[in-house]
Amino acid sequence: MSFTVVWMPDALTQLAELWTNAPDRGAVTAASHRIDQRLAVNPRDEGESRGGIERISFDRPLQVLFRVFEADRRVEVHMVGLFGPRP
Repeated sequence: MSFTVVWMPDALTQLAELWTNAPDRGAVTAASHRIDQRLAVNPRDEGESRGGIERISFDRPLQVLFRVFEADRRVEVHMVGLFGPRP
């Protein structure tokens, strides 16, 4: 059974800004898609725990902070930033 992944408004704004300013927009698009797919399948084992229900995941060039709500089968992405070396 899969989880519903919801990108919160601030995370969507951050992602749009990263995409707009990215030297490789395709890499940002691909990473966000891969993250979205992994979170929908098995968010409990994705990335690293940040305590409680918060976790962080990395997929170059992005990192996302997300929360897993088991009872609702829902994942909320709250923050998106760059990960890895800066150009």
